[in-house]
Amino acid sequence: MKRVYVNEEWCLGCHLCEFNCGFANSGESSMVKAYHREQKPLSRIRVEDGEQGGEPIHFAVNCRHCEEPYCVKGCITGALSVEDGVVKIDQDQCIGCRTCIAMCPYGCLVLSHNHTMLKCELCLENSCGEPACVTGCPNRAIVYEERG
Repeated sequence: MKRVYVNEEWCLGCHLCEFNCGFANSGESSMVKAYHREQKPLSRIRVEDGEQGGEPIHFAVNCRHCEEPYCVKGCITGALSVEDGVVKIDQDQCIGCRTCIAMCPYGCLVLSHNHTMLKCELCLENSCGEPACVTGCPNRAIVYEERG
């Protein structure tokens, strides 16, 4: 199955993946409209900035769509499920208890404006072809591919 992978040595720390993700999941027709709203769109990916050996390092944190996802096992309402290898969330079932955050070893879930959880679903519902974080990365630090 194809997944999103991050090559941190190529990440510039520009955060464009976050903007493109937020826009792709906003339901708006233009990025200007999406980010001009009172409630800004939320990204399902985030860039962590830090330092390693005195050098700046940037790393995009996103859902790994694990083969055996702990977040799904820990979800007390059954809002999280796996469909064709993609970990998905049913917003109607999610109560925002945040158990999935505690269970995820990667820290990739996000609290929405209405206090339910959000997570990367590979932009499959947005008909982008590829996840928006991948297409919007200027340095190709984020890729969508199958690795074995």
